[in-house]
Amino acid sequence: MNPLGPRRPPSDSVKATADAGCRTGGDGSAGAHRPTVPWALAGLSLSVLLSSLGTGIAHVGLPTLTQVFSASFQQVQWVVLAYLLAITTLVVGVGRLGDLVGRRRLLLAGISLFTAASVLCAAAPALWLLIGARAAQGLGAAVMMALTMAFVGETVPKERTGSAMGLLGTMSAVGTPLGPSLGGALLAGFGWRALFLVNVPLGLIAFLLAHRHLPADRQGFGADRARFDHVGTLLLALTLAAYALAMTLGRGRFGALNTALLLAAACGAALFVRAEARAATPLVQRALLRDPVIGAGLVSGALVSTVMMATLVVGPFYLSRTLGLDEAPVGLVLSVGPLVAAVTGVPAGRLADRFGPQRMTLLGLLVMAAGALALSMTPPSLGVLGYVLPLAVVTAGYAVFQTANNTAVMADVGPDRRGVVSGMLNLSRNLGLVTGASVMGAVFAHASATTDIASAPAAAVATGARFTFLVAAVLILAALAVCAAVTLVRRPEGRPAPAADGTAGRPAKGGWRRGW
Repeated sequence: MNPLGPRRPPSDSVKATADAGCRTGGDGSAGAHRPTVPWALAGLSLSVLLSSLGTGIAHVGLPTLTQVFSASFQQVQWVVLAYLLAITTLVVGVGRLGDLVGRRRLLLAGISLFTAASVLCAAAPALWLLIGARAAQGLGAAVMMALTMAFVGETVPKERTGSAMGLLGTMSAVGTPLGPSLGGALLAGFGWRALFLVNVPLGLIAFLLAHRHLPADRQGFGADRARFDHVGTLLLALTLAAYALAMTLGRGRFGALNTALLLAAACGAALFVRAEARAATPLVQRALLRDPVIGAGLVSGALVSTVMMATLVVGPFYLSRTLGLDEAPVGLVLSVGPLVAAVTGVPAGRLADRFGPQRMTLLGLLVMAAGALALSMTPPSLGVLGYVLPLAVVTAGYAVFQTANNTAVMADVGPDRRGVVSGMLNLSRNLGLVTGASVMGAVFAHASATTDIASAPAAAVATGARFTFLVAAVLILAALAVCAAVTLVRRPEGRPAPAADGTAGRPAKGGWRRGW
């Protein structure tokens, strides 16, 4: 069955355009092949799955790596941090680079780098080499994350964009939780090197699918390499690295080093804004952030990701300490969320195509808010079912929101900015996850009135969980207010269509006008 639903018979004009595209590559490049939509989406979906899988699969191997390399936990945790930092700091820059040098060639390079780095990870004889290979793997993953959504506008008809976004969201929802479970099985059966070797055959398949079925790059790409904003990219990468480290180092304690890193991130952000204002071709155009749909999509995406991380932080402690579940049942209960997201993704995309992404974005947030409020009021006496049902509601709402929000943000972005906007969407999600792990974890500990959640009384953990989910509901309502405000203040005709040069319209005193 086609995941995007039934095809519509093409009109004569569409057939003529397709015939011309077959001769010219669809983008003016003579001799290039036409993209085959199902196989192209298969390649993009596998790229998303690989990058998401790499996020969680190494966690399960950290105890083994401490023994193999005779290292401390603080040292081996850089196997995970190097990957996450590479993605977070570089995802916007590589997205913009794809806009300039060609998304297809850069995606193929990213898949190749990810696959080769996986081999290097498995063959690493020392911990520092493993960490370096993981950073290279993270760079490849950043390319795949940034460019997969950007390709949707070039491979899928606009009326089916939501379905394609839902499919990619499903792959992301499956990949992240699949990492620890698959990693545990590989670790038990084949050793720690199998954690990385599993990526090699999948990477080769993704490369072949992308190489064969993705549309060729436009002919004008190569001439724009000089326009890449090196200074802005470096400043943004350093700023994001400082922020991510401030949120992740210290193992739950926010000390002097975290404060210094946070101040460095604030200074870096100020320098980045100043550099972008002076750049001839900035990495992030101001008009992109002034676009109400893009701005609201980024803000709400970060808030919602913060909330989703709260479910991962609170859930294991609530299930084990308050409900008294062992490790295996806890893992089974936590798998309900990703399963619901995987099942909901493609139908959510079809709903976005039918009813419009803005409406479905608001609906997804309303569903999430209802689920979070239910979690904040659920008494422990309702047992596992009292936790699982609201969790399923939150996750289903998240799947609807993510698909619709991505569709809305990417809908009218010009071809020469799809990569950077896709990178910004991924960045907002990653920053939300990083912030949620630190901030929502601190909220949970404070509300539980303890410094060690692992040994806290059951009643204290239950109280902390309810308060944390109440904060989560407030964050979702804030995201809902942002998106609703944008929907209400937009002109009836909506966002203007992109200009011929790929730029988008922006509001001015006299109404909408073209230009960045």
